[in-house]
Amino acid sequence: MAENEQNFIPVENVVSFLSNTLPFNRLSPDELHRLAKKCVIDFFPKGTMIFNQGLTTVNFLYLIQKGGVKSYLKNEQGELTLNDYRGEGEYFGALPIIQETKANLNVETVEDSFCFLIGKKDFQALLAQNAEVSQYFLRTMSAKLVKGVYAELRQHKIAPRTDGALYLFSAPVEEIAKGKLYTAPTNATVKDVAQIMSENFIGSLLLKDETDTIVGIITDKDLRTKVVAKGLDFATLASEIMASPVQTISSQAMAFDALLKMMKEKVHHLAIEKNGQILKMITTHDIMVEQGTSPLYLFREIVAQRRIEDLYPLAQKVPFVIRTLIEEGAKANNITRMITVLNDHILDRLLSLMVKEMGEPPLPFCWLSMGSEGRREQTFKTDQDNAILYQDSENPKVMALAEDYFKAFARTAIDHLVQCGYPLCPGEIMATNPKWRQPLSTWEHYFKRWCGVPEPQEILHSTIFFDFRPGFGNSSLAERLRQLLTGIAQQEDIFLLHLARNCLSSKPPLSFFKNFIVEKNGEHKNTFDLKRKAMVFFVDFARLMALKHGVNETNTLDRLRILSEGQYLPQGMYAEIIEAYEFLMQLRLVHQLQMLEDGKQPDNYINPGDLSDLERQTLKEAFAVINRLQDSIRMTFQIRE
Repeated sequence: MAENEQNFIPVENVVSFLSNTLPFNRLSPDELHRLAKKCVIDFFPKGTMIFNQGLTTVNFLYLIQKGGVKSYLKNEQGELTLNDYRGEGEYFGALPIIQETKANLNVETVEDSFCFLIGKKDFQALLAQNAEVSQYFLRTMSAKLVKGVYAELRQHKIAPRTDGALYLFSAPVEEIAKGKLYTAPTNATVKDVAQIMSENFIGSLLLKDETDTIVGIITDKDLRTKVVAKGLDFATLASEIMASPVQTISSQAMAFDALLKMMKEKVHHLAIEKNGQILKMITTHDIMVEQGTSPLYLFREIVAQRRIEDLYPLAQKVPFVIRTLIEEGAKANNITRMITVLNDHILDRLLSLMVKEMGEPPLPFCWLSMGSEGRREQTFKTDQDNAILYQDSENPKVMALAEDYFKAFARTAIDHLVQCGYPLCPGEIMATNPKWRQPLSTWEHYFKRWCGVPEPQEILHSTIFFDFRPGFGNSSLAERLRQLLTGIAQQEDIFLLHLARNCLSSKPPLSFFKNFIVEKNGEHKNTFDLKRKAMVFFVDFARLMALKHGVNETNTLDRLRILSEGQYLPQGMYAEIIEAYEFLMQLRLVHQLQMLEDGKQPDNYINPGDLSDLERQTLKEAFAVINRLQDSIRMTFQIRE
């Protein structure tokens, strides 16, 4: 139909469609008309297989004018894995044209669909002539090529389930936000606001004061819960129900950062800000349209639960969300941040429901997350490391009530976390241990003693407890403890010296001749512990330097970034350190995901023989970075061995 009926397509209709479709809306009017004249249209009934994976030669870029398609993969066993749904204004077929391959996915219409078709040669010419359009379509390719080793990790270790869109990690929020900005004055009524939102089919509206400054936001949820549900008069001023201040995000932030912020703040709308001005809004819907498999689905399920037991199966879904992020090219830091956000929401919901069941505690408290949880570097079901910090009271009866309450609270919480799939800590660094369930004054005493008397046990404690962060409850208690630690650690030179010596105890598993040193027998024969032999060093190094220079951050990469900005790292080594640590994290995550999919408990034991040449070489380079940093530590702390 396409070739024979292209003359029946009014060019104006094609121009109108393209001018409202990324990235063609970036073209000049003349370019749009030239392209529109070359477009043809085709109709595909529901259930039509447009592409067959590995078989179809792709001769067109398909732009969906009406209808929708689903794309999926089929493995050798004939099992289907849904990849994505695409609807009006979206496209398919770009990747095989760019890569000069057969169709990489099966594409099937889910309803009667019309598509505008751009011929392969015309599309390739457009990419060659227009840098902005080229950048839009080629971002996937460039992201893969920049870090080829990450692509190898995904290809060799994880069976593909998506086409590697990378969109979540490469698209600025300004690019994917839909529609224009709608505002109203603060003296507008609820009725006025509802009418504007209804007429323009929008879910949120920003409010401006008399100085034309944006001061608040009203969403369709506000209208339902604050007006309709409470029976408020429609003449109520909009300013009385608005949320303020408006949550914002930089126009250059990636979609992933917007997604994280929405989940952390529990909002569905963010105002996009550029040079102090708010340009437009981005919503969870915008992101979900661009991203077929979204962590937002799991997040919404978590926060909606009303029974603790219903959180158990949701926690088990985290690895499946993370699998998609790994496939799509996410770096380890993005992955661990997402794991942390999801786990934090599970913890927050669980403990909130427990407080409802048990009643309010006798004293304000804060649940502390420590170790990898505290650093926001959790992988797949890291052991629990937690504690309870609560406020002091001069009343002995209140303190006794608090101890009884938190004892029962900790026991119940830990049991629930185990049911969610978070293993017990073998070293009992958990809130069920009475040593780690104490008032602020006791915690302050602990920290002072550990810094003042740096014996081996104290050094061990510092590597776990000093990476704490508030997980639930009154965060000001944790902030007071952090301020104390920051103050005393910088003053204890002997303590820092012991931490430095501890960093030097990590020896990369390489022989003099640069061969990998592996276990010679036993359960882990021919492997080495990636975490203990390599990753721990970077964590310990970042903690040491953070304590030395008064950095309050706990995340390893964030610590390193702040140290670099303060020029506290060896000159010129920041990029090497980051690349080495991120590669090790990526290697560990992919290894653990592979074990989970094989039905095994994830561990940290890597067999160098299972790695590609590129991966082995990159691993050796990461070990070389450790050696150079250890030389720097010896010089900084004047250590002779």
